[in-house]
Amino acid sequence: MTVFTSPFGTIPLSGLTITQRVFQGLTERDRDAMIDGPTGRRVTAGELTDGTRALAGGLRERGIGPGHVVAIMLPNMPDYFACFHGTAWAGATITTVNPAYTAAELHHQLTDSGAEILITLPAFAETAIAGAENTAVREIFTLGEAPGATPLSALFGPPLAEQAPVDVVNDTLVLPYSSGTTGLPKGVMLTHRNLVANVDQANHARPIEPGEWTVGFLPFFHIYGMTVLMNLFLGSGGGVITMPRFDLEMFLKLIRDFRTKQVFVVPPVALALAKHPMVDQYDLSALRYVFSGAAPLGAPLSGAVEARLGVRCEQGYGMTELSPVSHLSAHDRGRAGAVGQTAPSTECRIVDPGTGQDLGAGQEGEVWVRGPQVMKGYLNNPAATEETLLPGGWLRTGDIAAFDKDGYLFIRDRLKELIKVKGFQVAPAEVEAELQSCPGVADAAVVGIPDEEAGELPVAFLVRAPGASVDAQAVGTHLAARLAHYKLPAAYHFVDAIPKSASGKILRRMLKAGLAG
Repeated sequence: MTVFTSPFGTIPLSGLTITQRVFQGLTERDRDAMIDGPTGRRVTAGELTDGTRALAGGLRERGIGPGHVVAIMLPNMPDYFACFHGTAWAGATITTVNPAYTAAELHHQLTDSGAEILITLPAFAETAIAGAENTAVREIFTLGEAPGATPLSALFGPPLAEQAPVDVVNDTLVLPYSSGTTGLPKGVMLTHRNLVANVDQANHARPIEPGEWTVGFLPFFHIYGMTVLMNLFLGSGGGVITMPRFDLEMFLKLIRDFRTKQVFVVPPVALALAKHPMVDQYDLSALRYVFSGAAPLGAPLSGAVEARLGVRCEQGYGMTELSPVSHLSAHDRGRAGAVGQTAPSTECRIVDPGTGQDLGAGQEGEVWVRGPQVMKGYLNNPAATEETLLPGGWLRTGDIAAFDKDGYLFIRDRLKELIKVKGFQVAPAEVEAELQSCPGVADAAVVGIPDEEAGELPVAFLVRAPGASVDAQAVGTHLAARLAHYKLPAAYHFVDAIPKSASGKILRRMLKAGLAG
């Protein structure tokens, strides 16, 4: 067995709950810890901790504690903190819901998770009420007045002074739902140990400075925003300026006004930073790091971000099932095209998906990960759990990658998304990176379509940059000089936008469905 270990070494595992861990960064009660980006409302560390304890007290008065589930369907806002950590402080489980969900999508998650309380905004109350029908939800709370719902203020009660007793290793703390490429989303069971370990792993390899501010548009309902922004930043003594949704103008304004040192983004935002003309209107001179995750970021695009902004563009890698970080770049140690090095206290294997044999540095195979951040399993889905979690504690990521000689990981693509052209493997991410480097192209996605002769052929979807008139011939000429012939798309489709999930992953199934239609 060939095992790749972390260059960052190991970290001690604490017995803390996630809220106890985050409270360590909120001891200066009078300092501002969160700011609502659209309104400028400031919330102190003391207000965050007090609100957490009061919500926990109210939940316990309603009988909500260990073994119970609370659903939170909110955009990023300071109030999210008390809802999330108040539930955790009460000993209950949180299931985080995308506020953009339809009633049907919400109904599936509420049913599968067994949530008994749902917290949302008045604007989403109609969807919440419809989605909660015939589920275990017994009351819906909204931040304000809404017909058929109870104001959230009624849920606060006498402060719960101490953490409700929980088993940090075995009790499920949070149930985010993983947006798999097929089938309905699966509830990922993550424990206090998982989240606390990942906060400490990330902070050990890439420390947050006390008092440092960042702009938080990555949704807290998604594991990237939940761990890296809400829990890591606040638990390290930093501050978060929240954005309920991504808006480039507001994002740039907040970076400028708060002299933000580093921001955490997904590839579509990196693309905007590299190419959108609006960026030139803002003074971003305080910015030193742009950190990208959730999907591969090609070397041409990361280089374009660095050249335009004078920053270091670095990457990390992970997945919901890994809480999420398993690989990351330390400050000023990123490598173009790489998603970083193995996180502290984490081990990796590269395994040939065909033979099951371990591979060495420079060889491509599926990434397997073992560490304290690995999930318990999928809720109510033992078959999927057994397929993903293997004996010995290894988790199969479904991603094809290779380590270089220095331990940097390069993601080639999803195992299920590889396109096979006449027996040759084509990684969509590789072709997309080259497409995005083409002048006049703002965004790109590649999928495979069946072909009688070749087996499959790659097809490209392209978004033109504002004012650009680039055509398929120009793009094809650009690619021909950069890729082997079997990697070149058989067709180019120009579209208004590439469909993506909230975390920035390309929704390839939607593109394929459009072709089939």
